[in-house]
Amino acid sequence: MQEYYDRRAREYEAVYHRDDPIRQRELAEMETAIQKVMRGKRVLEVACGTGYWTERAVKTAEHITAIDAAPETLEIARAKKLPPDRVDFRLGDAYLLDGTGTFDAGLAMFWFSHVPKARIEEFLRGFHAACEKGSTVFMAENMLQEGVGGDLIRKPGIEDTFKRRTLEDGSVHEVLKNYYDRSELEALLSPFATDLRVEMGRCFYRVRYTTTIR
Repeated sequence: MQEYYDRRAREYEAVYHRDDPIRQRELAEMETAIQKVMRGKRVLEVACGTGYWTERAVKTAEHITAIDAAPETLEIARAKKLPPDRVDFRLGDAYLLDGTGTFDAGLAMFWFSHVPKARIEEFLRGFHAACEKGSTVFMAENMLQEGVGGDLIRKPGIEDTFKRRTLEDGSVHEVLKNYYDRSELEALLSPFATDLRVEMGRCFYRVRYTTTIR
């Protein structure tokens, strides 16, 4: 996964500029929702990638600590020169968040689909433990669309699904990518959340909730 995103770093943000009016409307709605939810918050962002969503969230957040495991994407994020007193980009592991800081909000954009199903509880417990009890969490992800984002691959005996993707350099990768419907998201998140809100679009879904477990 890390090798794939290192290779993809320079072309990553192209996915946000596809010529699709519905996609663009949903992205704009997502940006507005993030800025509302993160207003005045001390935010822990996991898998920040190139800082695309960091740049949008920091418009209203008090401070963002943004971590990613891929050095190439962090290089691009730091080149955006976001206010250093309000944004701290760090190399880090989304499953090892102890000691990252003190936060009252969590942000995970287009990361949840890459969490193996066997590690979802591990990720959520660690993510929530890094924040204060009662913190606000916002996550968003892709909806499964035929012909978008590569071919979906299912493997016998494996509960996770994958996407086969070809990068501009010609390299082909199988990337872990799990998709969920509303009922699955509610079942996965309800044990760890209150005030859970799941909004499903055509291209993306977004989730907002309050943490209950540290």
